[in-house]
Amino acid sequence: MAVIGELIKKAIDLSGYIMSDPDPIKDQAEVLKDLLEKAKFTAFGKAYHFKEILTGEDIISSFQQQVPVHDYDKMNADWWHYLLKGHQNVTWPGGQKYFALSSGTTSHSKHIPVTDEMVDAIRKNGIQEIMNLNVFNLPADFFEKQILMLGSSTNLIEKDDHLEGEISGISASNIPGWFSGFYKPGREIADIKDWDEKVKKIAEQAADWDIGCLSGIPAWVELMLKEIIKYHKLNNIHEIWPNLQVYTTGGVAFEPYRKSLEKLLARPLIYIDTYLASEGFIAIQKRPETSSMALFTGNGIFFEFVPMNENNIDEDGLVKPDANIFHLGNAEENVEYVLLISTVAGAWRYMIGDTVTITDKSRAEIKITGRTKHYLNVVGEQLSVNQMNDAIRVLEQDYDVVMTEFIVAAIHKNDEYILKWYISSDKFPDSAKVSETLDDALQNTNKNYKVARGKALKGIEVVLIPEAIFHQWSEETKKLGGQVKIPRVMKEADFLEFEAFVRPKL
Repeated sequence: MAVIGELIKKAIDLSGYIMSDPDPIKDQAEVLKDLLEKAKFTAFGKAYHFKEILTGEDIISSFQQQVPVHDYDKMNADWWHYLLKGHQNVTWPGGQKYFALSSGTTSHSKHIPVTDEMVDAIRKNGIQEIMNLNVFNLPADFFEKQILMLGSSTNLIEKDDHLEGEISGISASNIPGWFSGFYKPGREIADIKDWDEKVKKIAEQAADWDIGCLSGIPAWVELMLKEIIKYHKLNNIHEIWPNLQVYTTGGVAFEPYRKSLEKLLARPLIYIDTYLASEGFIAIQKRPETSSMALFTGNGIFFEFVPMNENNIDEDGLVKPDANIFHLGNAEENVEYVLLISTVAGAWRYMIGDTVTITDKSRAEIKITGRTKHYLNVVGEQLSVNQMNDAIRVLEQDYDVVMTEFIVAAIHKNDEYILKWYISSDKFPDSAKVSETLDDALQNTNKNYKVARGKALKGIEVVLIPEAIFHQWSEETKKLGGQVKIPRVMKEADFLEFEAFVRPKL
């Protein structure tokens, strides 16, 4: 078997030498041209004159002038709802076999079309991810080990003319045949819809597997590992999977979960960030010396960037009609942007809901900084999730605690606004002192927040609760596992409902 591992590693190394370094900006121009060419005879392409755009001297500029920005609600109301009724050639040629059900942080489920071309693009990008493993200096025997992909059910919902499920379930149901021997938990367990039952089955069979790599959203991977450790009465997960070396994370920022996850390990893993959204496979970490991820600039997605400020983004987190919008060629490094994508699934200038910064333009490398809906700016505080995460890390260090989840809202108290936080913690230091430390950290990080604290924002309150309460709330109001994420920012009415759920459990 060691010989097989050497052969696989050499094949991956060779593929890396053969593949030339891409030119991201040139790739993006070619991708947009290809998207417009393929979709020019769709209803959307005709409505926005794709054929004429293709004849212009500056296709990108013409595209940006001609086609409006869409969020999901606008895209669905104007176009995608026809697809669910069986219409074809609406925003992409033909129909589609799949719809991805988004179960992120919004209150209602979204139906996002997944075309055959998008399935192919996700598969190709997944292969690129595997081919890129050579740069992480992994030993040859790693390539003989199995990969445990913890995602949504692969037992998709059958509708009249299509299948529905979360994107991780759709992707796992389309893995290449050659990969099935490495893939765990296998289709039988992956088909299970009930989260608790799925994790129970994984725990029961864990001892039969030789896992070298884990993949999944941190919160749910951590819960799974705890269940395996409990079931087999282990001290750490390496006692049952001694060859576990890599964790590919995605969906949310990993750093808030690192401290609690590493308590379940005998030694740290190699952590590789990925960016798979319901709308497509967007980026992967390609270099071990950075946690930034490289956009897939040459495979079915055209990217645009809207500066995340009040001139471009309204109070609901939507792009204003007169916003300044850039493409990769004229965007800048170290600016926070709202990300827009146009794709082979028929999404056009579509707000994916994430904010990013470009960290290395020549490599098209980005970091996810937060969510547009998680941007907190009720009284001028202008806090991003990235800044909130940084402040939580200060609390962890100062109070020697582990804090993985939080929800915050600006709420009324005695006719004035305060910020109220519910934060998970494995210990419970004095809340008043924690509130003061958090307030100081945010003021040191964000000058707008500091100004707001001297004006309309009159206070800050922190309530520390066990992490399990967040999971209970998710299970009862949303569901567990898959791609489900705990929201970070809520509007006041939703926050008060969450608070009503929490109070009886304290």
